[in-house]
Amino acid sequence: MLTNLPFTIDALHEVCRQGVSPDEVIQESLARLTNIADEGIYFYVASSSQLSKAITDLGPFDLELKPLWGIPFAVKDNIDAANMPTTAACYEFHYITKQDAYVVSLLKLAGAIVIGKTNLDQFATGLVGLRTPYPAPKNAIDSKLVPDRSSLRSALAVAHGEVYFSLGTDTAGSGRITSALNNIVGLKPTLGSISSRGVIPTCRSLDTVSILALTVEDASLVYACCRSYDKKDPFSKPYHGDAKQNMPTDFTVAVPDSTSLILDEPAQKKAYEQALNCWRQKRAKLVEIDFNPFYEVPKLLYEGLWVAERLAALEHFIAKHQSALYSITHVIIESAHKFSASDAFNARYHLQALPWKTTSILTKIDVIGVPPMPGLVYKSDIGSNAIGPNSRLGTYTNLLDDDHKKYH
Repeated sequence: MLTNLPFTIDALHEVCRQGVSPDEVIQESLARLTNIADEGIYFYVASSSQLSKAITDLGPFDLELKPLWGIPFAVKDNIDAANMPTTAACYEFHYITKQDAYVVSLLKLAGAIVIGKTNLDQFATGLVGLRTPYPAPKNAIDSKLVPDRSSLRSALAVAHGEVYFSLGTDTAGSGRITSALNNIVGLKPTLGSISSRGVIPTCRSLDTVSILALTVEDASLVYACCRSYDKKDPFSKPYHGDAKQNMPTDFTVAVPDSTSLILDEPAQKKAYEQALNCWRQKRAKLVEIDFNPFYEVPKLLYEGLWVAERLAALEHFIAKHQSALYSITHVIIESAHKFSASDAFNARYHLQALPWKTTSILTKIDVIGVPPMPGLVYKSDIGSNAIGPNSRLGTYTNLLDDDHKKYH
């Protein structure tokens, strides 16, 4: 058994060129999974027969035909993978599908191999990684910290080197903050550029499949393999071309000014300043702006009407299986009943008006540079307040809808 396989996709493919077989790669991936011994990460691990078939289906090593040839990956358990259970961390919701989610099918066509399904906060309703009836996983960096986010287990699988990338979902930041807390990269794609067909919805108007990887290059490669217009998904949209590969020689980065920056962890402040220095070294012009108008958007998502969209996604299931919901998940989703139809329109009007406050700023900048979160959350914090710390972690993750050029 190999114990020194590299941790990035390009490096792994290099050793495959030198004769390492996909079977050896998969066996090492499974060995790392066993050695970590965290039963809170995976809900289901692929059987030996499933993995053998996937290896057989690979064909010869050919990165032009299959750019992810032999690369093991994990799938969050609200995304369908053929012949594997989907539960969304609710056993009563359990089913086994014969068909992959569209995004999973594209990654398999690119040569990637599903190792298993990772656990999540029930129905992806959570930001700290602890809202599940199944065992809670451990943060990869500090066991005292919350593992974070509903996509946390997908992130941990990457952080521990069990897989080379994983799929999560991102409605309110799950694919990004969980990556920041576990020292990996999280990519939230443009809404609609990755199909959501075969993904259990949370807030359908905001949901997107997220990509978690060890490096930006790996995340970009995976994204290139699975972004595709899906005519069977009403939320899918054509992709409008590759992002620029090279930094422009002159670009502007907007950052919160000293009165509107929310960041209270000393270590994070230091890391944030280091990140800004990186921009300066790349000849960026940093411009301080009043960030308070942006903070209104997360309030709408966490405290307002978009909770009702979570209810809309699960209403029929809850009507028959109310007791199946995890306690805090039930409280959050059921709170949607307090909103009326007029509340829905008023919230939409509020959302529509917010861009007016910042249009003049956004037309003069290229990038918004913010911390991933305003501070750290420890497990001990959740015991006294199950909801507040969750919402606070989403302070910087719900700013702009890059498809509609509006806030979400």
